Amino acid sequence: MPVPWSIRLARALFLTLAVLLGAVISVGFGGEAWVGTLGGLAAGLFFILVDALLAQFSFREFSNGTFGLMVGLFCAWLLTKIGIFDLPWFQGLDDAEGVKTVVDISVYAVFGFLGITMALRSDRDQFSFIIPYVRFRRDASEGEPVLLDSNVIIDGRVPAVIATGFLTGSFVIPRFVLDELQRLADSKDEIKAARGRRGLECVQVLQENKGAEVSIHEDTAHEGMPVDTRLATLARELGARLLTNDVNLGKSAQVRGITVLNFNDLARALEPEIQVGDRFELGLVKPGKDKHQAVGYLPNGAMIVVNHGAPFIGETVSVVVGGMHQTSAGRLIFAELERSEK
Repeated sequence: MPVPWSIRLARALFLTLAVLLGAVISVGFGGEAWVGTLGGLAAGLFFILVDALLAQFSFREFSNGTFGLMVGLFCAWLLTKIGIFDLPWFQGLDDAEGVKTVVDISVYAVFGFLGITMALRSDRDQFSFIIPYVRFRRDASEGEPVLLDSNVIIDGRVPAVIATGFLTGSFVIPRFVLDELQRLADSKDEIKAARGRRGLECVQVLQENKGAEVSIHEDTAHEGMPVDTRLATLARELGARLLTNDVNLGKSAQVRGITVLNFNDLARALEPEIQVGDRFELGLVKPGKDKHQAVGYLPNGAMIVVNHGAPFIGETVSVVVGGMHQTSAGRLIFAELERSEK
């Protein structure tokens, strides 16, 4: 992953400060300046290495780990205060104070480590058992924020879905997604330009919607990364759900443990299940395999073969589902004309 220039600048300034501070400390204690310079350089490089190793460690994970550390240290403090070290057999040990110090350090280290690891493996729902306020904040914000991809903004259905109340919470649009929409809108290709303008109009409608909390996220920490990787990384760092219609991006994000929302999956889940005996209107578009048959299609693409429908090709007729047959290519549905159509 490329390191942003701002991080490189901060590391360079920190390393310079560490070298100067090492030299000043060494001279202050009567030592050689070059010894302090090397010591400061080594210390600075060590902490820069630690920073690089923590590059994938999000602020949310850091806060969880800090909370776990505090819980572990509190448990260790309770254990050391129950009076074990006041027992006669312990006081009779040689160098009892030294042993007590070693045991104290060990207990605090073990419980601190266990607290951190348990907290990092826990989610916010589990924290609510200890701190009810966490549950309150989660309910108040109606879940994690929703990170919007450019393709789902161009799709244009987001404002309508929000208006129905099925999609709630705060919505985050990364700055680089807006830049991508602007590039599309400025394209010389009319199709791309129309898509870009539709996306920008959708963003404007979202911002004008008083029922939707929309924010623009200025993400500069992951410049140079591919857009899809950048979206997934940002969603993970923000603890957000990713709203996208890109199947490949959705699968990649799910592998990384990110909750993915997809309008196409929602539409398929809301499709009514066709059963034998169902009646509905169907447009017949072409002849079937047999001379008396005609073929029509449901909005989801399912093919329906209508017996005795050949005379009505090009028309919309009322049909009744008579049977279904599963094939290697999918489900084949057979229907009959309503009596009035025969």
